[in-house]
Amino acid sequence: MKLAFLLLPATLLAQAVPDAPYFEPNKIRALIVTGRNNHDWRTTTPFLRRILEVTARFDVRVTEEPMSMSAESLKPYDVLIVNYCGPRWSPPTEAAIENFVRQGKGLVAIHAASYPFGDVEVLAEKMGRTGVIQQPWPEWARMVGARWAAADPKTGHGTRHAYQVTWKDGKHPIAAGLAPHFLISDELYHNFRLEPGIHVLATAFDALPQRGTGKDEPLLWTVDYGKGRVFHTALGHDLAAMQSPGFVASYARGVEWAARNAVTLPASIDLNPKDKDAVRVLLVTGGHSHEASLYAMFEGNRRIRVDVDPHPAAFRRDIRKAYDVVVFYDLMATMPDEHKANLKAFVECGGKGIVVLHHAMADFADWDWWWKEVAGGGYDLKKSGFQHDVELIVRPTGNHPIVKGLPEMRLYDETYIRVWQGDNIQPLLTIDHPTSDRVAGWIGPSKTAKVVVLQPGHGREAHENPWYRTLVERAILWSAGR
Repeated sequence: MKLAFLLLPATLLAQAVPDAPYFEPNKIRALIVTGRNNHDWRTTTPFLRRILEVTARFDVRVTEEPMSMSAESLKPYDVLIVNYCGPRWSPPTEAAIENFVRQGKGLVAIHAASYPFGDVEVLAEKMGRTGVIQQPWPEWARMVGARWAAADPKTGHGTRHAYQVTWKDGKHPIAAGLAPHFLISDELYHNFRLEPGIHVLATAFDALPQRGTGKDEPLLWTVDYGKGRVFHTALGHDLAAMQSPGFVASYARGVEWAARNAVTLPASIDLNPKDKDAVRVLLVTGGHSHEASLYAMFEGNRRIRVDVDPHPAAFRRDIRKAYDVVVFYDLMATMPDEHKANLKAFVECGGKGIVVLHHAMADFADWDWWWKEVAGGGYDLKKSGFQHDVELIVRPTGNHPIVKGLPEMRLYDETYIRVWQGDNIQPLLTIDHPTSDRVAGWIGPSKTAKVVVLQPGHGREAHENPWYRTLVERAILWSAGR
């Protein structure tokens, strides 16, 4: 009786969940099916996901165990993207896939997904295995519109090379608005045994010098399967091939078409999109070595657009109209008077932001105005000290928007001690460690610019920490007045 009483709330909770797993509203629900392939699915699958997610049109999930798919597990999705070439699935799973598409959903087959369930000889050859007994799944060939053949002329490809793909139906929703050709370096599949009724969208000439057939070969096509829609692309052998803008656009638009029977995506898919009002950031480096992981902190952030300009050129010109925020990750004892004048003009023009990270606290030791009136603190190369490789706890302090709601965090970082700090700073971070000053982050005293100083950030351990990335992003956005 006690056990039943304890289970009751969980049962009621499960019944109250209306649609699990949860999805973002008003987005196409896409499931990428992968986990087995004679191609490098571990690198291509994240890229296929990224293409869809940067459009903000899709909510994407991935399964690496397709054997577990069922009619119930597929029910929430609008489209399946198959980046798979491996053993056949179970009869219930295959039936679920067939019914999924036949009843009006979408399917997209990527490159090698055209042949995992075809002729036994071809599968064994391509998978590098011998003695593999696997009967074909004929319905898969009907869904994707083609099958591979072991008999002459054998289905396959010649030498990997760069070639031009030509749209044959420029009016189809997937191709509408695109350039008539695009260039790609890829395998060029040839001698498909095409199913009746497919609609060829694009072809490429398979040149004889590249061990080709000497004729145009169909590479992109669509299939009507029951009430559903299938888009097949023979492109996408590896990440380098998928990075072609032509692949990116045709794939993303093909997925949308398969899911919705319409295409709203633009002709060009930006893989690093920025908001129209993204904060314009100048990242200044130089004078101190650092890990390349620094730059990854800003990748994929729609709200921040970053240019990197190191010393001695960073302040060679007036930057007031070009940038909203300057982020310092440099270490320069001084710089020319003309450069100081340009930086001072930026700070004093009003409405601009300054973010000082880690070793940049030691900047411009000969310039009192900078470390007293702007930064409100500075690392003294004669008096201050540092300690590498310290495991410590950083605690947000106060209720400032930069740190509000952030938990205390364990970091593995370099600490600073005996750093000069003004009386007019507003603390943001504190550290209780014998190798560190207590206040390790603050708002600077500048009366014309919004200034943030953050002591952590020495290397990869900090740069890759989501908490630290959030801290830096908030500092940039707040200093820009966002």
